[in-house]
Amino acid sequence: MAHDGGNKAILAALAANLGIAVTKFIAYLLTLSSSMLAESVHSLADSGNQLLLLVGGRRARKEADEAHPFGYGRERYVYAFIVSIILFSLGGLFALYEAWHKWQDPHPIEGRWWWVPLAVLVAALVMEGFSFRTAIHESNQVRGERSWPEFVRTARAPELPVILLEDFAALLGLVFALFGVGLTLITGNGSWDAVGTAAIGVLLVLVAAVLAVEMKSLLVGEGATPEHVRAIESALVGPGVGRVIHMRTMHLGPEELLVAAKIGVDGADSAGDVARAIDDAERRVRGAVPIARVIYLEPDLDRGRSGASVR
Repeated sequence: MAHDGGNKAILAALAANLGIAVTKFIAYLLTLSSSMLAESVHSLADSGNQLLLLVGGRRARKEADEAHPFGYGRERYVYAFIVSIILFSLGGLFALYEAWHKWQDPHPIEGRWWWVPLAVLVAALVMEGFSFRTAIHESNQVRGERSWPEFVRTARAPELPVILLEDFAALLGLVFALFGVGLTLITGNGSWDAVGTAAIGVLLVLVAAVLAVEMKSLLVGEGATPEHVRAIESALVGPGVGRVIHMRTMHLGPEELLVAAKIGVDGADSAGDVARAIDDAERRVRGAVPIARVIYLEPDLDRGRSGASVR
């Protein structure tokens, strides 16, 4: 379900960015505004990023094989990390270079097409607003009580946080572009265009850095959320299982969780009783946390010692 919502947000963002990139580039050709060039490259980079997210989602659905016995779920993290690199290099660094170039040789926006950048930017705000609204709606389906910063930090599915940050950056970038273009038209000083372009570049670099940090954490291997940890621990304890001695969890993909735990069993139980207790515990865990698909339980004698259950 979460993946379907992510795809819907990706497709909405892709449609918006492709249209916006074309109109921004036409506006640049008519006016030679550096803010418009930076914004057109920004939208083009975002379009490529959304295609990468779709490719990552498709590749993650490959069946497990001998070389990858736990499947390909982390492909989604790999492609989301590539998105952060593209946003940093193609979007942020290009905008900063263009700003420096325009600052060295500022020129005003002149000619009969002076109004085109303003019209394009206002239209882009509307289209990006629609894409951002879709991303917010889909995120609210899975966000729960978490704040937006917490959702971005803790979400295990990368698509929605990526689209949210990209769309938010796109909206702020359009405001910066309006600032640079507007003041250039009012004052006739092209340096304001360079300032707007630089602001876009700094914004994209910061967003790319946030994305890179979050995706790196997921690639390295994050454990289950605290809510899922508590639910799994509670589900493990039942007939034949006295307590959880210790536990480790790790996401094999956004919707697939590995659970490994040592559980305390009664020393008087037979091997058959222990096996049935383990089978029952696995069923309880999968009922409580459906994404816990790979479960390894090691029985040990319950000697009544308090053990820490950790992720």
